[in-house]
Amino acid sequence: MTRRLQQPRKARPGDRIAVLSPSFAAPGPFPELHEQAMRRLAEVTGLVPVEYPTTRQVGATAQARAADLNAAFADPQIRAIIATIGGDDQITVIPHLDADLARADPKPFLGTSDNTNLHQWLWGLGIASFYGGSSQVHLGPGPAVDDIHARSLRAALLTGETLEITDPGESEDNGIEWTDPRALTSYGDREPTEPWSWHGPARAVTGPTWGGCLEVLEWILTAGRFPFDADVLTGGVLIIETSEELLPAQNVGRIVRSLGERGLLGAVDAVLLARPPVSDFTRRPDAAQRARLRAEQRDAVVAQVNRYNPEAVVCVGVPFGHTRPQWILPHGGPVTVDGAQRRIFADYR
Repeated sequence: MTRRLQQPRKARPGDRIAVLSPSFAAPGPFPELHEQAMRRLAEVTGLVPVEYPTTRQVGATAQARAADLNAAFADPQIRAIIATIGGDDQITVIPHLDADLARADPKPFLGTSDNTNLHQWLWGLGIASFYGGSSQVHLGPGPAVDDIHARSLRAALLTGETLEITDPGESEDNGIEWTDPRALTSYGDREPTEPWSWHGPARAVTGPTWGGCLEVLEWILTAGRFPFDADVLTGGVLIIETSEELLPAQNVGRIVRSLGERGLLGAVDAVLLARPPVSDFTRRPDAAQRARLRAEQRDAVVAQVNRYNPEAVVCVGVPFGHTRPQWILPHGGPVTVDGAQRRIFADYR
């Protein structure tokens, strides 16, 4: 049976939100970007950002970062938690977290990338969260907060409404480098998006989401931190995306194949694959090559879903994860994937 998760209660304007760095403390070397993100977080949500000792502390130990998370869950005045950014070692933080504190006072948690570790930890405790929302990436840079990000941020933290997930028509893999003052006022190199690619039967399915950054999911499964039978995902929606490390499509396909061998692909009713980054600050293929790289990842994933679950509804190109503009999506909350109408709706209850 599908695992049913507790939905933490929403914050209200004037409440306090913990701003933490459970992975890399990007606010340390880039304080101006962080401070702009905090002003915008308050403006968009009406919440009061609260920093902790390791929010700006680069190189903080796993124990110290966990202590900040534990303190945020323990403080009744903190009504939500947002991560500043991802990283690559949050897996070492998880063993130091206090599950009893999170269970005693569940709070909306927002983060992406390496924060897949925290999403999976909360999911294992029976607590839903929201995939996306890293402040250093989606609130601090550029001339303003993207509309789809602001709308889903408010829905996740405050309103709990249902929103249709739409394409903004443009996307960037990277913003301007944060060492450049223009990062505070200008977008990165945005380009038009391609239409989403739909596969599988023309039917509508609704189920709770599970997933995150594909590379991090591989680490979590390797560490044995998903000790459940695949049937806990029965009827669910798998959400997967890849990072700025630009994993080749062949490698992406191999990880998804392993999800199939584990039984996870066969359990879900739908799969959402995000629009992937295909360039970085040192590698910028031309437009045709970028389109080819995205198509190669699409084909690799769709082939594995077809192999293990041809009845799954699949949509490729959804703007979440390592892309901007970005929708924040429920993790453990209901999403409807309508293959007939080719529409997606997310319930932020």
